[in-house]
This record gives sequence, C-alpha cells and structure tokens, in this order.
Amino acid sequence: MKTWTTHALADGHSIDLGLLQLRLAYNPGVAFSLGATLPSWIVLTATALITAGLAVFAWRTAPTANLATRLGLATMLAGAVANLADRGIDGVVTDYLHTGWWPTFNLADALIIGGAALLILAALHTTPASTPKRR
Repeated sequence: MKTWTTHALADGHSIDLGLLQLRLAYNPGVAFSLGATLPSWIVLTATALITAGLAVFAWRTAPTANLATRLGLATMLAGAVANLADRGIDGVVTDYLHTGWWPTFNLADALIIGGAALLILAALHTTPASTPKRR
C-alpha cells in the first residue's frame, strides 16, 4: 500500500474514498508528529527501544495470556515493527490515510491502535485468578 500510495499521490493530489481519503504525508516524529524537530537518529533509536520492549513483554506474556491478549500484542508489535522499518529506510514514516478530523496515519498506526484496543478489552473481560483462602 505504501509503495503504491507514494507513487500514485506524489503530485500532491488525494483520492476521496468517502469517509477516508488517500493523502500522502511524511511524519519525521512519532504519534501526532511529536518529536518531529529531533534528529532522526534519536527518534529511530527511541522507536527501536520501545518496539524491543514491546517484543520482550509480548514474548514473556504470550505463554500464559488468553487469545485476545496474544492477538492484541501481536497486532501492536506488527504495527510497531512496520513503522520502525519504514522509519529506518529514510528517517520518516509514510502516512496516507486521512479522515479529515484526525491526523493522517497509515495501516501500521491502525494496527497499533487496534491492538491496544484489543488489549484493553481483554483486560476488562479477564477475571482475576482466584487465590486460595487461608484457614
């Protein structure tokens, strides 16, 4: 999707799909362009450390987690790795999905948000393990 969008929308026009538009934008920062003025190596390093932390957490949590938690972690990790790879190529993340009421984002961002939402739902529906009663 990124490759097609980069070429198809390089001239600055957008494609209206109703609730969503395809519009090309480049984000040198992280979410909502935070840190956009920082050197790209700092943003890349911070993103890599956060992604590695998420990967370690997912690796340690997965064996005992329920299916929804594992899916949420996997979805978030997939989005984080995709954005990290995108940023590693040229120092920016390529965004192309625009709603008109939300900053332009990409599929990897949608995976991160969807995975986080799934984790929240899984946490809300998880019953705590019962502890043995003392006599």
